[in-house]
Amino acid sequence: QVQLVESGGGLVQPGGSLRLSCAASGVTFDNYFMSWYRQAPGKERELVAAITSSGIAANYADSVQGRFTISRDSAKRTVALQMNSLKPEDTAVYYCKARSLESGTTSWGQGTQVTVSS
Repeated sequence: QVQLVESGGGLVQPGGSLRLSCAASGVTFDNYFMSWYRQAPGKERELVAAITSSGIAANYADSVQGRFTISRDSAKRTVALQMNSLKPEDTAVYYCKARSLESGTTSWGQGTQVTVSS
């Protein structure tokens, strides 16, 4: 089973940027579809961005389209989320998720807090 560890969260002012990273271990990284989710207090967890195993295609939630970029590095076995023009409504715990293309099983990281506030 894949192990996922997120990093890069923190406190940032509105309009600022953060880069989240998720490191995967224990598996063949290229066999996994990767995505980022977030969960704000009192709200359901929602998909933010996802990227195919090849890294060729990605999709985004409407709320982050044009501001966030997801990418992956097969050599480092990491997936990143570059977040620009951050807004207070982006405040949430951000989670990395991996889904096996072979078995369909999913794994989650422990989450990293992102707070956008002045």
